[in-house]
Amino acid sequence: MIKKILSMGLAAAMASSVATTALAQDATPVKIGWSAWSDAEFATKLAAKLIEDELGQDVELVQTDVAPLYQGVSRGDLDLMMMAWLPQTHADYYARVKDDVETIGTVYDGAKLGWIVPNYIPEDMISSIEDLSKDEVKEKLDSTIQGIDPGAGLTRLSQQAVKDYGLDDYNLQISSEAGMLTTVDRAMRSEDWFVATSWSPHWMFGKYDVRYIEDPKKSLGEAEHVDILARKGFQEDRPEVAAFLSRMKLPISDLEAGMFNAQETSYEEAVAQYIEDHPDQVDAWVGKD
Repeated sequence: MIKKILSMGLAAAMASSVATTALAQDATPVKIGWSAWSDAEFATKLAAKLIEDELGQDVELVQTDVAPLYQGVSRGDLDLMMMAWLPQTHADYYARVKDDVETIGTVYDGAKLGWIVPNYIPEDMISSIEDLSKDEVKEKLDSTIQGIDPGAGLTRLSQQAVKDYGLDDYNLQISSEAGMLTTVDRAMRSEDWFVATSWSPHWMFGKYDVRYIEDPKKSLGEAEHVDILARKGFQEDRPEVAAFLSRMKLPISDLEAGMFNAQETSYEEAVAQYIEDHPDQVDAWVGKD
């Protein structure tokens, strides 16, 4: 009888310990890392809003560069990131941490990297990256390709494209997304020629009349998927959040519309509007269906 009572007491203590641990984990904010790219900012802030409002758990957003994102998740300093461009763009980063992270979902499929030009440049002048070697085109472009962050996968692939296409006379202008967009905006206003590194989804395709040029050597890769990576053990620690994220999938057209709205208003307003306009989708993500 005493053994039975002791056994029951031990079971109750263990159950209490498990419950206390679960409560402690839920009381700790979910730490989501992100880099300052428009698609990542919209998707991350949308997920954070729903985790807080629908799942009742706090979220801490940590903005940093791409390399520290992967390192942070692999070390457990961050719970997750929602912008792993695979299989090619972030291949180097992912290869270093793949054994220390878990993939819990795909935010969207059909992501694309490429170089863009404005549509007022005739296609018989520039339709392909190969056309950038023409002397008259080189002169009009001032032998410059507008780039983004030095640590971006797009930058690494663009550097490779410069080599593959023999564009040694060109300067790949390393900058940032904001810097590239400022250059594009200024050029569009005066109808100057430019070529810039870019990607889809992006709100700029809703604002500017631009087009991708062909990449016959596939130096910049083909269609990709953007995954959610989490630290080891996250799915066991936060099963409700992990289940939600595994169901969260954004159509690219919806994402681009939300990103464009964010440029016209703010990311917070655009996220709130997206949630209001897509109640059935949100219910399915959070498991209400």
